[in-house]
Amino acid sequence: MLTELETLSQNIGKLIAISQRHNEARLALEEQLAQTRAEAEATRTELALLREERDALQAERDALSAKIDDAQVRLNAILEKLPRARAQAEPDNQLDLLEPEQHEVEADSAATRHGENA
Repeated sequence: MLTELETLSQNIGKLIAISQRHNEARLALEEQLAQTRAEAEATRTELALLREERDALQAERDALSAKIDDAQVRLNAILEKLPRARAQAEPDNQLDLLEPEQHEVEADSAATRHGENA
């Protein structure tokens, strides 16, 4: 009976050790779970902030697009009110946009071409 008590005592000791290891593992897993939940909550918070920022940027983009559209309408209205140039004067008007040096080079080259064709 003494050996049975010793065997029983040893088995109880083993069960206590196993129970302690399981309890420590459970505590470690609970801590890990708490950390993971905290990280998930931080990620959700960051995601919410990023969504708000995205929505604000989209609203700003839409507002700017509306302003561009409005400016385009105004510009078209202004352009429609401007007097039309004669069709013959249009090539000369385009040359007026060039710098004076370029205008002279164009005129000289045109004169040279007319001379070559003659």
